Amino acid sequence: MKQLREDEKLGPLVEKHGDLELEASENPFERMVISIVNQQLSTQSAEAIRKRLFEKFEITPDSLLDADDENLADVGLSRQKIDYIRSAAQHFQEDNLSLEKFSEMSDEEVIEELTDIHGVGVWTAKMFMISVLAREDVFPVEDLGIRKAMEKLYGIEDRESMNEKSLDWKPFRSKASLYLWKALD
Repeated sequence: MKQLREDEKLGPLVEKHGDLELEASENPFERMVISIVNQQLSTQSAEAIRKRLFEKFEITPDSLLDADDENLADVGLSRQKIDYIRSAAQHFQEDNLSLEKFSEMSDEEVIEELTDIHGVGVWTAKMFMISVLAREDVFPVEDLGIRKAMEKLYGIEDRESMNEKSLDWKPFRSKASLYLWKALD
């Protein structure tokens, strides 16, 4: 993590916040559902929907594939998000997507596998690699918060230059991302 401590902009954030840890999730499907629910919603709206969904349903591929559309809509899910969650459930079920299976895949393979799910793009796949798989060297330049922090701290406005700058932080770009998000707090 020397690269982060020695960076003129991230160094003070490392000093202030200490060593931020990446934590792997024990339930990748549940985390994928949370990611889908969170897409393009305010934090408060997503939290309310997520709470109702988790209270009413068991968050497993089988349960959500068997759930009635009307009941899913009753918790606040749009038709589109119901489709996305069902697509994720089907992929997790049919492809036996597990932490063990993901651990055998490269980052590129994880992105390819996850973006085969209807409604899951590169941003969601990268967030999954950081927050579920705890991969240390992922840089989610697609994330608005990351881009805002890069502009604020480094004056960099284009994604190509952001990706180039992130190479300075290899192999700890996921942790660098955690500090970039802290810079916006």
